[in-house]
Amino acid sequence: MDGAEGPTAAGSETGLELSCGGFDFAFNSQNFSDRVLRLEIVAGGSSGDVVAGGSLAGSERGSNEEVLRVKTMYINSAILAARSPFFLKLFSNGMKESDQTCPTLRIADSDENALIELLSFMYSGKLTTTEPTFLLDILMAADKFEVVSCMRHCCQLLRSLPLTTESALLYLDHPYSLSMAAEVQLLKGAAKEFLANKYKDYNKFRLDMMNISLAGMEAILSSSDLHVEYEDQLFYLMLKWARVRYPELEERREILSSHLLPLVRFSHMTYRAFQRILTCTDNDIDHDQVTKLITGVLLCKAYPAHKPGALAACATSCLPVAERAYKYRHLKVVVFDKPRPQVIAYMDLKREECAQLLLSQHIFSQPLHVAGQCFVLMARCNNHEQSGSYRFGLFLWFNPVLKGSRRVTVDYEFASRTMPSRQFVSKLNASHTFTDDVAVGHSDLFSVPWSTLMADDGFFIDGVLHLRLDLTVVGQMEPQT
Repeated sequence: MDGAEGPTAAGSETGLELSCGGFDFAFNSQNFSDRVLRLEIVAGGSSGDVVAGGSLAGSERGSNEEVLRVKTMYINSAILAARSPFFLKLFSNGMKESDQTCPTLRIADSDENALIELLSFMYSGKLTTTEPTFLLDILMAADKFEVVSCMRHCCQLLRSLPLTTESALLYLDHPYSLSMAAEVQLLKGAAKEFLANKYKDYNKFRLDMMNISLAGMEAILSSSDLHVEYEDQLFYLMLKWARVRYPELEERREILSSHLLPLVRFSHMTYRAFQRILTCTDNDIDHDQVTKLITGVLLCKAYPAHKPGALAACATSCLPVAERAYKYRHLKVVVFDKPRPQVIAYMDLKREECAQLLLSQHIFSQPLHVAGQCFVLMARCNNHEQSGSYRFGLFLWFNPVLKGSRRVTVDYEFASRTMPSRQFVSKLNASHTFTDDVAVGHSDLFSVPWSTLMADDGFFIDGVLHLRLDLTVVGQMEPQT
């Protein structure tokens, strides 16, 4: 008849959606079958190929393989063709087996159970397992035989199961074909989120890292919620992991260069780490690649007014990269040598980060180096004795290079941006002479209770508290003996 066409892949899938299941009684039943499927089971792992009739175009697998056993099953060609474009082609004119009542498939022994479960699903619309590894095997079989509905069903079951580290890594490490990309995207996304959340504490991550696969490392290092003192620690941890997991040098260099180094946030690393990396002679990393990344960061910090594209080395390394949950916060710093040693440092705290201070946590800045001395900015929540309520405190901590070696006198100012002007307003002006490691500052910087501070958008601009330190070293002298 003109215009009449045979069943299509889309049509078979539509038919599946309308009438999935209900044929349990016909599975492997001689009375309701028109053909016998012959399964030749060969040795080896999952091959990635399904061989019909002992050969498949483009496959190197052939009749020379040793057949371990042969299994026969009664099948209904109409049911299988309605569920799978592969079988539709097999039973029509696409394969030489179409005119046979006993078609043959050659599969690896590791695929046998998954294929049997898949065939059962094509009749019943149900699976008999919720075991993650077996479900992944069925998912791979469904992909090979183009049973889209089973692929979806497997992914739905896998996403409904409680995640563990083992199952999350299993989902990320399992090989998927391009045709399954849409089906497994949510599954892999859930696995990445689980690992990133479980290992957001650096100390826990450090202890368990040798049990984490490459895909797991990528998921964890991609997270911005990783709680760590410095980005430096993640860089060194990554090197340690790679040396243990990939003892072969060339493979290790490739893994680091292609997969892990792009996840390091070089723009948030310390100057001390840059020095150590640039003078390192180890062959683990591609020194040209790392030097280019570090040079780009330093150039962009030295010339912030230039657009990234104006400096070739900045093109990738200075693209905006979110800070992680660093214990020692990165600061934006301007340094002057004359007329007196001076540093102006800016620290931005998100509202949710400030909220964590109520749990007796501190937020420290990375060290500030001026006039040969080291200072650290510290924010914390204080139990204010005079008011009996919690207040926001900001302090300057002096960390002498050698204790008692110098008397250092400084002038310092704390300021904060406020609404509606969005300008910095001075909150504290003071002077102090340091002789040892001690913190000075203000235990009630904003003169309001903690609850008022957190609820008032006059202090937070677009959810961010903008703080500024202006520090000038007035004089240094040897202590009197």
